[in-house]
Amino acid sequence: MTLDMRAMIKGLVDEIPVDGELCPDSPTGVTFDRAAHVCGRVTNEGGYMRLILEVEVPYTGECARCLCAVSGVFRMSYERTVVNEGTLSDEQLEDNVDEYVVIVDGELDLAEELRDALFLSFPMRLLCSEECAGLCPKCGKPRRDGPCSCAEREIDPRLAILATLLDENEEK
Repeated sequence: MTLDMRAMIKGLVDEIPVDGELCPDSPTGVTFDRAAHVCGRVTNEGGYMRLILEVEVPYTGECARCLCAVSGVFRMSYERTVVNEGTLSDEQLEDNVDEYVVIVDGELDLAEELRDALFLSFPMRLLCSEECAGLCPKCGKPRRDGPCSCAEREIDPRLAILATLLDENEEK
């Protein structure tokens, strides 16, 4: 996704609309159902250029607690100040990597920046709901389907000998 910024640099336009698609890399265990839709604009107000974008991509994955299928649409806002190449030093750009995008040869290439931002912003774990109780650790039955027949509390076999000591004290 590359924008031709020459008209804005020359002062011929004050706004460049952005509307396109981007094919991002999906995190492990997640599938993006189609390309990400990117829309927004670049504005120029007195030599101060600002990029404002909204990105949305439909996804499918599985719940990190109960392993059921989860799908939805992930939305992300992306805002940066746009600067011409050579305006800022390399050190300034490295110190403020999340604040600027750079115009190179009159063009603003957003593909790699947006892919990285989308990958880093996407949730590390998907949940079917915040209240998801997960799976029973013994039988693997999803707890959302109701209780299973497994014992709620089981004595750790390493500590079972202590239970016999308590039984001996109760007998006395």
